[in-house]
Amino acid sequence: MSPARVLVVAPSWVGDLVMADTLFKLLKQQAPEALIDVLAPAWALPVAARMREVTNVIELPAGHGEVALGARHRLARELRRRGYSHAYILPRSAKAALVPWLARIPRRIGYRGEWRYGLINRMHRLNPAHERLVERYAALAFPAGRPLPGVLPRPALGSDPAVRAKLLRRLGVDPDAAPIVLCPGAEYGPAKRWPVEYYAKLAAELRIAGHAVWIVGSARERPLGEAITAVASGVANLAGETTLDEAVDVLAAAAAVVCNDSGLMHVAAALDRPIVALYGSSSPRYTPPAADRVRILYRGVECSPCFERECPLGHFKCLRGISPAEVRSALAELGVP
Repeated sequence: MSPARVLVVAPSWVGDLVMADTLFKLLKQQAPEALIDVLAPAWALPVAARMREVTNVIELPAGHGEVALGARHRLARELRRRGYSHAYILPRSAKAALVPWLARIPRRIGYRGEWRYGLINRMHRLNPAHERLVERYAALAFPAGRPLPGVLPRPALGSDPAVRAKLLRRLGVDPDAAPIVLCPGAEYGPAKRWPVEYYAKLAAELRIAGHAVWIVGSARERPLGEAITAVASGVANLAGETTLDEAVDVLAAAAAVVCNDSGLMHVAAALDRPIVALYGSSSPRYTPPAADRVRILYRGVECSPCFERECPLGHFKCLRGISPAEVRSALAELGVP
């Protein structure tokens, strides 16, 4: 008998996809021979491909927010031939559940949300005790209402040392540098970004202390890197110089990572890097980095967490209240003087 084949409709945010690896690990624990295919937007596929539990990655033929019914129907016809027994739909929208339904996958598991009755036929309701997103994903691996295991498996991403060294040489940085990597961006919006001038001051102090400092981010975040390098000489601005797949390898080379609550924070955690995580409009109770060597800095001011993209009050107190000196102290606690 062939192993069960599972389709997972992944979330669009990179950090959420990383946290979904806990679900994949639980599914493999229950059925080691199961094949897990992940359906995700094109930009997220390289992250899913780094997960040991994932058999195949499949591109979702629709942009963020697009219904693209024709494209989903064509994909569903193709997937129908693969014989999936289960589908796990992690986004809570109706359109996310369309492909498994159109593909006639018998068991379609997900949370109640946005008129999904019928599209989802094994419905879960959110358990208020599951504060962390990773717990909510993990709960889908079990019958609704069953308690979670006491310890959940942590997300993990792979990075090949030889591939990593070749990439770093191409980028013009020392493969043996053991840098402090700064991730000043956050795709969600400015309310999750520690002030760039604070990053610049931190970078300058780290360079004076003798550390190699690299900046990682997307092309849209390159101006943030330029603002930092204008103040801190000798910093390598790699923002926009790498694909997301390559950024995984750059982060794997880090002695420590300083980052906002972002997808790259969760990537760094899944690579088991020491992390100083800076939280503003979001909450570390909901999406903490799943790693041992972590220091979370969070002010929790009276308006936090607001979960807004822009500060609705315009003062950014939640992030401006975290000083570069506090970040240096947190790095020292992680063994970075």
